[in-house]
Amino acid sequence: METANHRRNFIKTGSLFGAGLLLPQMHFASSPMSDLSEGMHIFGKREGFTDQISILVSMMDWMRFTVLRSVKGMSQKELDFLLDEESNSIGAMLMHLAATERFYQIHTFEGRKWGDFDKADTDIWNVGSRLGDRARKELRGNPLSFYTDKLEMVRENTKEVLKKRDDSWLMESTEFFANEPTNNYCKWFHVVEHESNHNGQIKYIKSRMA
Repeated sequence: METANHRRNFIKTGSLFGAGLLLPQMHFASSPMSDLSEGMHIFGKREGFTDQISILVSMMDWMRFTVLRSVKGMSQKELDFLLDEESNSIGAMLMHLAATERFYQIHTFEGRKWGDFDKADTDIWNVGSRLGDRARKELRGNPLSFYTDKLEMVRENTKEVLKKRDDSWLMESTEFFANEPTNNYCKWFHVVEHESNHNGQIKYIKSRMA
């Protein structure tokens, strides 16, 4: 009976979130490598953001903390570790996450087609975005801070721009994934689930290190 009640309460709370009715306050620590404050598991209203963008930012913060927790304290050697000659290193995957977010900024904030990126951006981000042989050769020998600084820099820009957007922008209809109808909410949720996907890979690689 207790389990059933818990499930009903969870579903009820989730429905309120979706309706934008249950939006409790939560504060995140400023440093990306520090522990989050009490309430980190409550998704809801964030100061400076509209209601639905607040929920998106909640998810982005939660997932980013999870990734950073997975790599906390990792050495250069661990960041460069390769399972085999075709795998990606953890360091390269962190750069890949930063690159993905940067390219989604250009696509959604500037309204540019995917791939319509300036050379200044492609020079910085293409290696991480594409991974593969070049990333295995070039994204090596860096401390953890090299990657976390880039993740933080990109995320700060994302939040700065999202504070200037509203829920109608988030729901704006467009085509993107395989030319199917979507909206900016789906695109930015993809940034979140993309980090979740690679966090699983990071954990697996860690488990295979000697």
